[in-house]
Amino acid sequence: MPLLNKTTSAASRATPPGLARLRVALTVFFALDGFIFAGWVVRIPAIKEQTGASASDLGLALLGVSAGAVITMTLTGRLCRRFGSHPVTVACGVLLPLSIALPPLTHSALSLGLVLLVFGAAYGGINVAMNSAAVDLVAALRRPIMPSFHAAFSLGGMVGAGLGGLIAASLSPTRHLLGLTVIGLLVTAVAGRALLRLEVPVPPADRKDADGTPKRLDSRARRLVIVFGLIALCTAFGEGALADWGALHLEQDLAAHPGLAAAGYSCFALAMTIGRLSGTTLLERLGQTPILVAGGTTAAVGMLLGALAPTIWLALLGFAITGLGLANIFPVAVERAGAMAGPNGVATASTLGYGGMLLGPPAIGFMADWFTLPIALTSVAILAAVAALIGYTTRR
Repeated sequence: MPLLNKTTSAASRATPPGLARLRVALTVFFALDGFIFAGWVVRIPAIKEQTGASASDLGLALLGVSAGAVITMTLTGRLCRRFGSHPVTVACGVLLPLSIALPPLTHSALSLGLVLLVFGAAYGGINVAMNSAAVDLVAALRRPIMPSFHAAFSLGGMVGAGLGGLIAASLSPTRHLLGLTVIGLLVTAVAGRALLRLEVPVPPADRKDADGTPKRLDSRARRLVIVFGLIALCTAFGEGALADWGALHLEQDLAAHPGLAAAGYSCFALAMTIGRLSGTTLLERLGQTPILVAGGTTAAVGMLLGALAPTIWLALLGFAITGLGLANIFPVAVERAGAMAGPNGVATASTLGYGGMLLGPPAIGFMADWFTLPIALTSVAILAAVAALIGYTTRR
């Protein structure tokens, strides 16, 4: 039976009340994750100044987030299998806002890197746990709603970044991030209580063995999980690259004003959010293979335009097209990996995807030194095209 096919019909869209409440609770956690992470990102310059770290020292300290996340993601998959994805989501939902209050308390790059290990661990853990819970819900509903959860993450990030930018001048990083801690704990208390009271949806019969346990994967299925993880990597590479290098490209290569240059990533993020909000409808009408192929192709064309355009406005248009193309590839890849291998599949795909986000910025930097920044950014287009090709070859 095709793995990447249409998953629902118009007659099967009615959602039982319990599953509807579960969807709301999970959506809140996705939005909270994006909100807190964006709040931290906008205060990085202030934390850098506070710790007196050089650019290279800060870069090493920020690797703490990455190391903590990657190390924890595999462990979280096992914890979800043992204790359930709902309790692990709530536990990480407590740890994440608590850990965000730690960076302003540091006064050296070393201490900052150590506390960011804790923050990264919580961030990686909640991403695997809530995505695992979302995969279970997608399977129970038999509707491709995964993009809506990632749209909530994007919206939360936009709100967190916007709010952080507004209050950065009037609030110290300590007060700002402590405020995020309070908000995060309050939201977790409400949404977490609801999540713990709701039962995990029973997997469909075709995903269980005769004794009721989750299906064991053969070697071919394990390879496919890796393949879907590679699709996630190709997508996240572009997101990380645009976040760190998009504004510099506009300012350095196209002489954009710093304020206008900063709008580059905003165009990309807004387009990605819009794409994810419409993702469920597109998946129901077109199926997963067309979304992967069309999304990767669209992103490749958009990034070629964004990287090589001779004017600022064409480059901004290219960034927006790239965001629309990449929007639903990562959610589809994670959902397919989770549908095949449960929390461990989500952990594998998320780890590879997060690795792509980490690999993107330094890889672009090295290529920019060897060639030029516009040429380096075309690597995003190449990997988007690779994601489209992989999506097509794994259509069955």
